[in-house]
Amino acid sequence: MNIKITPDAAVEMYRTMKLIRRFEEWVTVLVEADEIAGVTHESVGQEAVPVGVCSALRDDDVMTSTHRGHGHIIAKGGAVPYMFSELMGRESGYNKGRGGSMHIADVSLGIYGANGIVTAGMPMACGAAFVFKSRGEDRVAVSFFGDGGVNHGLFHEAMNLAAIWELPAVFICENNQYAITTPIESVVKVPIHTRADSYGMSGESVDGMDVEAVYTATRRAVERARDGGGPSFIECQTYRYVGHYTAERHMKLNYRSEEEIELWRQRDAIEGWAGRLIGQGIWTEDERATVDAAVERELDEAIAIARQAPWPETGSYLDYVYAREYPGFPARGSDL
Repeated sequence: MNIKITPDAAVEMYRTMKLIRRFEEWVTVLVEADEIAGVTHESVGQEAVPVGVCSALRDDDVMTSTHRGHGHIIAKGGAVPYMFSELMGRESGYNKGRGGSMHIADVSLGIYGANGIVTAGMPMACGAAFVFKSRGEDRVAVSFFGDGGVNHGLFHEAMNLAAIWELPAVFICENNQYAITTPIESVVKVPIHTRADSYGMSGESVDGMDVEAVYTATRRAVERARDGGGPSFIECQTYRYVGHYTAERHMKLNYRSEEEIELWRQRDAIEGWAGRLIGQGIWTEDERATVDAAVERELDEAIAIARQAPWPETGSYLDYVYAREYPGFPARGSDL
């Protein structure tokens, strides 16, 4: 398959990676200022994975996300004002301020939800893929998860199910090298992507700091799924520059060395992609600065919108948490 990225698409990839990076950095500021309650899980450094993957999807394809999912949501088209509003607990948030960082969803965009349960999005993606196949639709379901999930039962069950039913699913492992503080090589004996062989599905490892490499591998997997070739597994070798979550910076943990972090920073996906575009004559430093400025304005405006948004009404704390009525069943209080 000869896969090329148009200049406009290449610039858009940069813009989206930059938007994700600056969104995450702003989230940290807002957490520290107590404008966002609790903690969040940052994805600074991992931007090439969601952008490369989602750039290979159609609008009607779907994806499931993780507790470290802000980048996935943005890459699939999520609106940052609604995201900031959600994180800040406002009524205008994606989940009316009731879901927070780990549960953002927008079914209209094919975002079937972030999830605080490790690998819980994998069987959800299988369900969506099963529906697509049953209806004869050429849509694809993608599931993101981290290396920390590959020893969970849900991982194996979803992989096996997708394989035996030949579902149009693509499993994206964001191997950022650590499950919280546990290095992945201490809990997995073989390269993660080779596990796909045992399920009879295609599997490969790609440079998760290279948005083009991620995009190319995902395009192949997505087209295979659309053509009835079944599921695929892609392991993206990436890295988070910061801790497992925002509170970690105050915990003085030392499971990673500064030298290791710096080595990965030297491979930064955003700087590397910008350098390639400029080197290829696709754009100039001035054009890059224009894009960067537009990203900053978008985020400034989004934060202002979130800050002005109303809080949920007192007494409405159970709204949208429990169903008032169930299809096919009598309403509460009615005679059976």
